[in-house]
Amino acid sequence: MKVEIWSDLICPFCYIGKRNFEKALGQFSHKDKVEVIWKSFLLNPDMETNPEKNINQYLAEIKGWTLDHAKNMHEHVTKMADKVGLHYDFDRIIVANSLDAHRLIQLAKTKSKGDEAEESLFKAYFIEGKNIAEHSTLMQMGTDIGLKPDEIREMLAGNAFIDAVRNDVKDAEQKGITGVPFFVINGKHAVNGAEPSGIFLKALNDAWEEEKRL
Repeated sequence: MKVEIWSDLICPFCYIGKRNFEKALGQFSHKDKVEVIWKSFLLNPDMETNPEKNINQYLAEIKGWTLDHAKNMHEHVTKMADKVGLHYDFDRIIVANSLDAHRLIQLAKTKSKGDEAEESLFKAYFIEGKNIAEHSTLMQMGTDIGLKPDEIREMLAGNAFIDAVRNDVKDAEQKGITGVPFFVINGKHAVNGAEPSGIFLKALNDAWEEEKRL
């Protein structure tokens, strides 16, 4: 079975959804038959990277909120993340455009390391407070998961994999996907959002049973 997952690295619900899906996959009897494919999605393609600001400050400014209000808005998400073992730190999250990070994931996918790249970048952004738009950060993260430094350097220096990112975004548009995370199992069964693991497990089982009947 094939599971396609559209996500953006700056989406807090995408990391939570990843954890819930992983829990369901671990309980799925045929998990060795499942191929997971990560797909790029850009929630804010025009976002300008600003290492001098954290995400609370950024949202307060663009939304016209107080800083306290921005922090309060993230408390609920932080509690959701805690429940799946993720300890978000919104005070450390650096405002960053995610395009180059998605390009790194696309490169990693060609080496069967898409999931490792996705996990590493989510952790860097939401927990470690790293600038995921900074090329030196992406270089380090790519080599840490086993990608060759020369390949990463060449990719970052040019326009490699931009088309792959754009094709994923276009594919999402054609499917009517307007928010992430969005999961599509075997091209038919969809799960929208960071649903509980039981929802994902049911979708996997339903898709498996349907596949057997074909």
